[in-house]
Amino acid sequence: MFRQLALLLLASSLTTPAVAQTGPAAQPTAPGGDVTRATLGNGLRVVIVRDPLAPVVTVEENYLVGANETPPGFPGMAHAQEHMAFRGCAGVTADQIAAIYAQLGGSDNADTQQNITQYFTTVPAADLEVALRVDAACMRDVLDSNAEWMLEKGAIEQEVARDLSEPTYKFITRLNQNLFAGTPYAHDALGTRESFEKTTGALLKAFYRRWYAPNNAILVVAGDVDPDATLAKIKELYGSIPRRPLGRRPAVVLRPVKQESFTLDSNLPYTLAFIAYRLPGTDSPDYAAARVMADVLASQRGDLYALVPAGKALYANFELAETYPKASVGFSVAALPASTAPTAVVADMRSIVANYARQGFPAELVEAAKRSEIASAQFRRNSISDLAAVWSQALAAEGRNSPDDDVEAIRRVTVADVNRVAMQYVKDSNSITATLVPKPTDEATSGKGFGGGESLTAAPTKPVKLPDWAEAALSTLRVPTVNPTWTDTMLPNKLRVIVKNDKTSPTVTVLGNIRHETTLQEPPGKDGVSDVLDELFSYGTTTLDRLAFQKALDDIAASESAGYDFSLRVTKTDFARGIELLADNLLHPALPAQAFDIIKQQTAEYLEGQIKSPGYQADHALKVGLLPPGDPALRDPMPQTVSSLTLDEVRKHYAATFRPDLTTITIIGDIDPADARTAIEKYFGGWMAQGATPDPTLPPVPNNSGKDFSVADPEAVQASVTLAEEVGLTRFDPDYYAIQLGNNVLGGGFYATRLYHDLRQVAGLVYNVDDSFTAGRTRSVYTVTFGSDPPNVAKARDLIVRDLRAMQMENVTPEELHQAKALLLRQMALQQSSEDAIAGILLARAQIGLPLDESRRMGQRYYDLTADEVRAAFAKWIRPQDFVQVIRGPQP
Repeated sequence: MFRQLALLLLASSLTTPAVAQTGPAAQPTAPGGDVTRATLGNGLRVVIVRDPLAPVVTVEENYLVGANETPPGFPGMAHAQEHMAFRGCAGVTADQIAAIYAQLGGSDNADTQQNITQYFTTVPAADLEVALRVDAACMRDVLDSNAEWMLEKGAIEQEVARDLSEPTYKFITRLNQNLFAGTPYAHDALGTRESFEKTTGALLKAFYRRWYAPNNAILVVAGDVDPDATLAKIKELYGSIPRRPLGRRPAVVLRPVKQESFTLDSNLPYTLAFIAYRLPGTDSPDYAAARVMADVLASQRGDLYALVPAGKALYANFELAETYPKASVGFSVAALPASTAPTAVVADMRSIVANYARQGFPAELVEAAKRSEIASAQFRRNSISDLAAVWSQALAAEGRNSPDDDVEAIRRVTVADVNRVAMQYVKDSNSITATLVPKPTDEATSGKGFGGGESLTAAPTKPVKLPDWAEAALSTLRVPTVNPTWTDTMLPNKLRVIVKNDKTSPTVTVLGNIRHETTLQEPPGKDGVSDVLDELFSYGTTTLDRLAFQKALDDIAASESAGYDFSLRVTKTDFARGIELLADNLLHPALPAQAFDIIKQQTAEYLEGQIKSPGYQADHALKVGLLPPGDPALRDPMPQTVSSLTLDEVRKHYAATFRPDLTTITIIGDIDPADARTAIEKYFGGWMAQGATPDPTLPPVPNNSGKDFSVADPEAVQASVTLAEEVGLTRFDPDYYAIQLGNNVLGGGFYATRLYHDLRQVAGLVYNVDDSFTAGRTRSVYTVTFGSDPPNVAKARDLIVRDLRAMQMENVTPEELHQAKALLLRQMALQQSSEDAIAGILLARAQIGLPLDESRRMGQRYYDLTADEVRAAFAKWIRPQDFVQVIRGPQP
């Protein structure tokens, strides 16, 4: 529970496609290894990074403009222009852009930061030219019509409302105003409703012309590509885009920090206490030392984290955030039970950081932090999209020559550097103290289901005629080929081990799961025993105490977590030692009495705050609406059930539920399968289970009836709405595929799909609307979620019900069926673009009981499905009148 507490520091992002451009004659530099560089005659810088991990490529266009360059009074101008880049570009309409990216697999997005705006998409390598053509069209010109802005304005204002409902976002906003007063960093890229109301299409176009130019952009292409052919295509598509004169960039002149403290109300179930400092920015030669310093302060062997095992905090860490060129932000943070005053822990954090600065940082922890940073750089190569992102960050955001510059800077950091940076920057006079205090809410109020619904009143989206170059590339559907290049073995103790060799980097990733159903397996009256057990794994083993175990991990630059879900990330050379430590933690946890007493008390105190929080009340209301009375899944840990636990009961629960015959381990990376199995057998082979294998599977449930619940959240600006219902089919039912295909007619492809088209593109009622179908062994839930202004909830819900009824009454169009199939089939290919994704898919299939090569059957099934089958499945299984509706937000 507490190990999962992490700060979500919100960045402005957009789940949409986007585009970019270039200019005349290019002069490539000599490729360095798998990296090819060029600068076109119009100034566009191009970097192509070859990575044969999978037949996938990521295109990331970086414009060197962001919140810094927005005009006075229009703090969200760069963000608004980011949105408008998918509302129509040179030669491609908004509908065409949406349809193209949907058929490419729907993996496209954009974000606006302080000094860059990024558009990125991941597509099958065979479709690279299509992605480049759309990107180049938007660099050439963007429509930016006032009519389109009036439609998009509602959506971006809902994004503002969503973020303003997040307490950590409000904290960061206030913090930046204090730390960076008088500079462009004082406001982030999100923008305000007031500024968007003043924004016009003409103002947006002027901003675009000032900054969106090939000579102000860096194009990064990473993946399984031919660099020479790719560069030739980029010259062809971008080379004729003319360079343009750029606007004047504002100066960033930092003022001294004025020490301050503030408190904000929160809808979180715990108190958060922060002490923030202004640190060196990415332009500073001290930035690398600041990163290492932050890592040491965050170390689980450090004094800050020690607040957790001492029982003084639920969670404690040091974060490096807001990394701008001229400055960055670092802060210590502690999470406390809602009922605990933060005064003591703030004093402790302040004293701990001051002692490090005054006495110096331990050399051993500095070296461990450096090893960890260098290892992390290797792991980032294991994802094609991450590879493009780190190159973009290094070149566009930080002005480096390559990501290796950051690694080399880390290597050069000395203990003296860290101590000097700490003495200069981490001091009380340079700090801001903040506290986020939770405000409890009442229980959810219920009412009758909204029922009814309306008949179809609008025809489905009209077919989109694609440009010839897109039509030619996307008209043919391809079922992805699946080569079972993994080994799948069962050890004598029935532990399943799946290994896939991949030499992308000299690293290995291990993911594992022990099948477990908390609400079935916890003894009556002992709800929460699994949560307490899970926390105890961070307290070492019977042979290595907490600090010694963490040191052993630090010595090999490995990251590890243990519990019902467990993982290990380790370099190739230290794989066997990493497996030894993972097995020691899983099979021989210390479960110390002193730690148990602290965790039991902390968990009970945490639950006191959680059960009064809007988030819990909304989740609980949804379960009550979906499930019959007395269902095991309605069990929740309560303060009193946790307080009654004994250590012996925790140990018995561990013995009963941690079993090799319920466990699967997936291993992927630069490791020979035989060597991997040898290590697993050596360290896990002696793990034995007693008695027959239990079946931790929840029983089926009947269909629910419609109900409404309302949860007050005074801190929210936006109403967050969930519509959900139990569906009678399971993951193994043939109709599963028809429902998923229909879901991608409704959503998944942004404006090219019905829900986004109707609720966002046309009506402007929402920022996000997401539909999902989660199917398990015995239970399945169909869900639609969205956020809107409270007065618009009913309008948005009615449109959703209308679109669902349309799926039941009329066949989807041939164009929609083709697009949904293209989206799903290409998504299957894109799932191979990172080692973590591959390992996660194999693990999930093994644990639910699907064949590991399920992609073969899935792809062919999607390819063969007809519109009749989709309509029949929705008519049979989906019941719009029976949705459980939960609205969390400000009361009307």
